[in-house]
Amino acid sequence: MDIKSTATKRSLASVVALGTSAVLLAGCAGASDTAESSSSSNAASTTSSEPISITVGTTDKVTTIDPAGSYDNGSFAVMNQVYPFLLNSTPGNAEMVPDIAISASFTSPTQYTVELKPGLKFANGHDLTSSDVKFSFDRQVTIADEAGPSWLLYNLDNIETPSDTTVVFNLLSENDQVFEAILSSPVAPIVDEEVFSADSLTTDDDIVAGMAFAGQYVISAYKFNELVQFTKYDGYNGVLGAAKNDTVNLKFYADSSNLKLDIQEGNIDLATRSLSATDVADLATNDKVKVITGPGGEIRYIVFNFDIQPYGAKTAEADAAKALAVRQAAAYLIDREALSTQVYKGTYLPLWSYVPPGLPGANESLKERYGASPDAAAAAKVLAEAGVTTPVSLNLQWNPDHYGPSSGDEYALIKSQLETSGLFNVTLQSTEWVTYAQERKDDVYPAHQLGWFPDYSDSENYLNPFFLDGGFLMNHYSNKAVDELLLEQIVTVDKAARVAMIEEIQNMVAEDLSTIPLLFGAQVAVAEASVEGVTLDASFKLRYGTITK
Repeated sequence: MDIKSTATKRSLASVVALGTSAVLLAGCAGASDTAESSSSSNAASTTSSEPISITVGTTDKVTTIDPAGSYDNGSFAVMNQVYPFLLNSTPGNAEMVPDIAISASFTSPTQYTVELKPGLKFANGHDLTSSDVKFSFDRQVTIADEAGPSWLLYNLDNIETPSDTTVVFNLLSENDQVFEAILSSPVAPIVDEEVFSADSLTTDDDIVAGMAFAGQYVISAYKFNELVQFTKYDGYNGVLGAAKNDTVNLKFYADSSNLKLDIQEGNIDLATRSLSATDVADLATNDKVKVITGPGGEIRYIVFNFDIQPYGAKTAEADAAKALAVRQAAAYLIDREALSTQVYKGTYLPLWSYVPPGLPGANESLKERYGASPDAAAAAKVLAEAGVTTPVSLNLQWNPDHYGPSSGDEYALIKSQLETSGLFNVTLQSTEWVTYAQERKDDVYPAHQLGWFPDYSDSENYLNPFFLDGGFLMNHYSNKAVDELLLEQIVTVDKAARVAMIEEIQNMVAEDLSTIPLLFGAQVAVAEASVEGVTLDASFKLRYGTITK
């Protein structure tokens, strides 16, 4: 996860080293053998003479807790605890089931009807009705914040509310194969229309002051990117049930080394994203903590800005053929195996296409097109044939505080791989995440690092967000043939036909190289030895409500 215009929307109407060569995502009902799983997603609070308080540490940053303004893992990790959803998955399962709804299903090929539970309330006492549901989705489309997830509603035409408990989503195209998953994604938290603005982002402070929450927790204290205190909300009436703890304190770290120190010294109960591979391996030998792994899904990749990359459309030497040759040469030179083994100690594995192994339609389009190992001769040939003068000067940006502490080593090695050939002269620069997230959209970086943590476990979520009319990358990539196939696969009921389309899309974008996928990896957390109930599963959502000690 990390907007689509009305025109685009209307077009639809028309850790330790992994012991396996791939992390299976599809159909995975739980975490790996080392993971703790919740015994019951609907269990009542643990009976205890004293309140249970859990402290969680992370290096992930929050952009905003307004669902219309953020599309990143750090923000969603907070929102997922405090906002209700129409559909959700229970810990240990990836299947979508009604959350604050009694029922949710297609009542016609273009109508999805949700019946809410009666008597729902936000923590501030306001009624939660179908009007709030409609408001939540309508404001996403209206605001269409460039940093938000509104583009996920590309197939939404309008919403009707025939009663206080009935919501009807009218879709633009029939047989949408992913709409149910979208209703559990970052675009789908239900917010209070009496607190949130209908046409602009609402500040975090106003949200917290308004107590506009109806998930398992409310936010009882909030200091931006320093500390969030969650307190169990007894009024939550959803499928996840009552939280097993009373309070969770989420502590933010600027440096992963301090995060490691605090978990090994017992100052926090759980360390989540992100520790370095070396730190995880070291902690695995400490009997005071336990390393927990779960199904993967996260990918790491390089994005090229088609306007300002070498020979990009808005450069003085604009030449589409030369720009493509630069991207292809880079694809020939990158050594994924070295990145996996030297930087990540096998906790990330080589990714040879756009959909990770284990999901339907995943292939190895990049390996087939550019080879299994670096090929300097092929890179030199493609540049020479396009008339590109070498070495190519390439500015490559990376982020030190959002994608883990090993990013610096990762991009230093990529720089070395590109320059060893003599074909590139790479200038590396790093920027803190808050600035990085804005500048990458403002055409500041010719090429830059990004990562992706999926919204839901479907192959489509690795394609449409990136390539449909440029996707959330906003890197000025557009291929109408790719767009048509992306839209077609979403509404294709025949599974074999849909898989074939997903394979073909990967082959097509491997030719264009809007991005160069590098690696994919597992989920990893480290818990104090007495902590139980940490569930990392194929829903890719860490729920604090299952954690106890």
